[in-house]
Amino acid sequence: MLESLVSSPPALRATLLLICSNVFMTFAWYAHLRDLRHRAWYVAALVSWGIALFEYLLQVPANRIGSTTLRLDQLKILQEIVTLAVFVPFALFYMKRSLSLDYVWACLCLCGAAYFLFRGNA
Repeated sequence: MLESLVSSPPALRATLLLICSNVFMTFAWYAHLRDLRHRAWYVAALVSWGIALFEYLLQVPANRIGSTTLRLDQLKILQEIVTLAVFVPFALFYMKRSLSLDYVWACLCLCGAAYFLFRGNA
């Protein structure tokens, strides 16, 4: 399985790494609001920085791999789509927030952005 992943297209490898990176990023940025809300802010900051290290260990290679076949603007929109795709389940299941139409509208806006940035590549 690892061999097939290594030999997969760079955009797919970048996307998978960005998904993993965003899981760490989302927890680093927001989980302290639930889990450390009664602790001092600097404790939350230190914990978040520790989690963010793993984000960067995945995000930097993801962007380097992705940049071999994607333009910078495409890579950024891909990152935003992945961020929303990771954040919505996190907000719903981990933070116990309710689903609103705003998530749907945001998703549609990102789909539109992806269309305009990727339409010349099809």
